[in-house]
Amino acid sequence: MKVLLLYILFVNCFTFILTGYDKFQARRHKRRIPEIVLFFLAFVGGTIGLLTGMFFFRHKTGKITFIMKFSYVIIVQIVVIYLKLTHSI
Repeated sequence: MKVLLLYILFVNCFTFILTGYDKFQARRHKRRIPEIVLFFLAFVGGTIGLLTGMFFFRHKTGKITFIMKFSYVIIVQIVVIYLKLTHSI
């Protein structure tokens, strides 16, 4: 259980930092982090880090397509957690 908590903490911190870096790069018109990387990190446990980064850095909050795709990631995670808790997958 400790390993899982450390993993979740690490992936969320990394995702948060990467979101801030992407915002920094966007302001400078430099090479950006691909959205698929941010979605992948969110999918593997960095949802809170990405959500926090979006609001803290005000990054991608006005991009409707990004928010919709991010919502799908959250829905899939909720379904997986529900199935795990109810069906002992």
